[in-house]
Amino acid sequence: MTALSDSIRLALREAADPAIAPGQQAYMKSQMPFLGVKVPVARRTARQLARGTSDAGDLRASALDLWRGATHREERYAASELMSLRPVRGRLDMMDVHEEMIRTGAWWDHVDEVSHRLAETLDAHAEALSPVLLSWARDDDRWIRRASIIAQLGRRERTDVELLVGVIAPNLADGEFFIRKAIGWALREYAKTDPDWVIAFVAAHQGELSALTRREALKHLAATPG
Repeated sequence: MTALSDSIRLALREAADPAIAPGQQAYMKSQMPFLGVKVPVARRTARQLARGTSDAGDLRASALDLWRGATHREERYAASELMSLRPVRGRLDMMDVHEEMIRTGAWWDHVDEVSHRLAETLDAHAEALSPVLLSWARDDDRWIRRASIIAQLGRRERTDVELLVGVIAPNLADGEFFIRKAIGWALREYAKTDPDWVIAFVAAHQGELSALTRREALKHLAATPG
């Protein structure tokens, strides 16, 4: 236990509203119970209590302590928030923490949040991280594969199109909902930068993409392939 993680645990319990906890747990289909703290509040609590902590090692240790020792889901939201702070953001040596959170979190709320950290790390270390994501795209763990696919959300003109294709291609035949949705989401996001490329990609892979993926990819585009 670290001083920071201990203070966050205490603050989360002080902010808890037990009346809303069952609804949160049911919505998230979570085996781990909730305290009854809304997600933005849990994240804000972590940020506020970590203010002034500039040591990357301290943040890493506190995040892992919160994550591994969590008895309630909000503690894991707070842990992932600590990994978004400037001293640890975009660092290649934090990838093991991100991977652990994806593999052990194993649900869309955790995985999608950690994927933002992957985008930041790509911005700083594209040459080193790209091969890792290409490997993840073929991993047995669906959540690792999902993370590889959505790792470039928000990168817009910085999107590595070759990498995007490389992580999508091994998953085209995957019928799993969270993978199909991830492919569509990644394509829809890149369509904000290059809609013609996305339209052409969907047309070229019409027979391989699920209806869900096509619908997501072309959601905000006027033109669609025939």
